[in-house]
Parts: sequence; C-alpha cells; structure tokens
Amino acid sequence: MTVIRTQSPGSDGRAQPSADEVVIRANLVYKTYETGSARVQALRGIDFSVSRGEMVGVMGPSGCGKTTLLNCLSGLDTIDSGEIWLEGRNLGEMSDKERTEYRALRMGFVFQVYNLLPVLNSVENVELPLLVAGVRPKEARERSRQALKTVGLDQWAHHRPAELSGGQRQRVTVARSLVNTPAIVWADEPTGALDSKTANEIMDLMRELNANQRMTMVIVTHDPGVGAQCNRVVQMRDGLIVGEGLARAPVEGEEIPQTLPK
Repeated sequence: MTVIRTQSPGSDGRAQPSADEVVIRANLVYKTYETGSARVQALRGIDFSVSRGEMVGVMGPSGCGKTTLLNCLSGLDTIDSGEIWLEGRNLGEMSDKERTEYRALRMGFVFQVYNLLPVLNSVENVELPLLVAGVRPKEARERSRQALKTVGLDQWAHHRPAELSGGQRQRVTVARSLVNTPAIVWADEPTGALDSKTANEIMDLMRELNANQRMTMVIVTHDPGVGAQCNRVVQMRDGLIVGEGLARAPVEGEEIPQTLPK
C-alpha cells in the first residue's frame, strides 16, 4: 500500500496549522468503482488537507481520480474506507439529510457545465439554493442581487442563460456558489468551456473572492494556467497524490495560508 501524505512537519521551523485552521482533511481514503467485470481503484489511500482560506489546485492526467476526489471530499459520492473531515465534522457520521443540509449551507459548487435552469433568469438561478435551504424569498432575492453585483452582473439580473455569453453564464454560476457565504467552494474544470481571455477573467474573479472573503477553494483542472493561479497545486496520478508545491508567489498585501513542505 502506498500512501503519500501531503502535509508533514516542516524542517524549516514553521508551525503547523492548528486543528481549527484545517477545513478539509482526508485520512487514508479509498474509492473503488465496479465497471462491468472490472474493478477500478479511483482513490488509493489519499491523505490530504486544506487550511482555511487556501486556494488549492488539483491536477493530473485524465482518469487519475481528480473529479472522484472532489466528489468524495464534498460528500457527493461515498467512499469505501477512510475518513473525511470538514470543518471538524466527520462526513461519514452525517446522515444523508445532514450531508445535504451541510452542502446547502456551507458549500458552493462551480462546474464546467453551468447547470443553470434555462427557464429562470440570473437572479432566480442564483437565489435557488437559498430558497431550497429555507431562506425567506425576500432575503434570498436581496442576497442573490448582491452576489450578482459581486461578480459584475447586476445589470444582467433578469436575463436568462440563453441571453448570456459563456463567460457571463459562468459568472452566474460563481455567484450562485457564493450566495450562501460558503466555507468551501469546489470547482471542477471551471474554465474548461471558456476561451483563454474569459478563463483568465473567471480565475481573476475567483482569486479576488478567495483573497477578500477568505473562501477556501479546491479547483480541479487540467489547465496549467489555472493551476498557476492557485496558492498550491496537488498532482495526482493513478488514484494517488504524487506531489505538491506552491504554484505562484503571493501578490503584495495578499495573505496566503501557511502550507508545509513534505
């Protein structure tokens, strides 16, 4: 069994993050899929943690387990063994209802496919998770408008997805992911369907939200340009984490959560 730990005591004297700073922790996580007569080990003993306010990229070749890792960490998929802790709570000990409520209240999601309802306009798409979570309609609408303003789309609040460009649709998706002020934002190829200029704009927006609101973000991507904008990049291969490192230097005035050398 091969286990690669992505954080370990530093040799340079830097202090390790305290337990309350670690927002995401996976301990020896295994996940196997049955595909006909074959068994595919998608995750093979993943040991991984993310501190509050980090923006972490997960990269690797197709089929290496990136999306499976994101789905398991967020509770969208189950695991065979191991433990996943989110904000000090054991995901495996939550009921289905508790996991659903936790996702609605504490998580945001951004996918390559926008997943916007075509019959709803921008503000209605953004407020939908709040309404599902039981927020009063008036408050949900106000928060939705504010989220659209944050991503620069307040003038497009009453336009339906078909009336928006690809970049604008992804901005609506980002607004929807942050409308509930989540602790964690999960993004799976958020720029995969965009041209390079629009992709850079979306990543600039996500970096701004990460820096200003200290949102913890985990971004699955195959794009080195996207990975280069993260604080840290984790490399995966064959269901294993095989390496990690700082992807970029912090800009002036930016507070980067401490990450430790292996």
